[in-house]
Amino acid sequence: MVIKVYIASSSGSVAVKKHQQAIVGFLEANRISFQGIDITMLEEQRLWMYRNIPRDKQPEKGNPLPPQIFNDDYYCGDYEDFFQAKENNTVVSFLGLSSKPSVKDSES
Repeated sequence: MVIKVYIASSSGSVAVKKHQQAIVGFLEANRISFQGIDITMLEEQRLWMYRNIPRDKQPEKGNPLPPQIFNDDYYCGDYEDFFQAKENNTVVSFLGLSSKPSVKDSES
């Protein structure tokens, strides 16, 4: 299972940038392995992301904005869904992971 976070490196939206940073920062801080996919550089990936977001999560107008989170091909959610999972301490299940990766203490 690979957590995929679809991002836009050249977004003009401050909100999109902050949402992306919040998700990536959380995953890195908690040592949850993920793959960042820049949809501004990869047209095929951008189109894949658009096609694989459920209809009920599609905006009324335009295309869904990043960040969008998948576990392999399974859609986990967008920033709002991630934020709710974080607030409810349910990020592991939100991401479709069986358990949080173990973090070993450094032996220095």
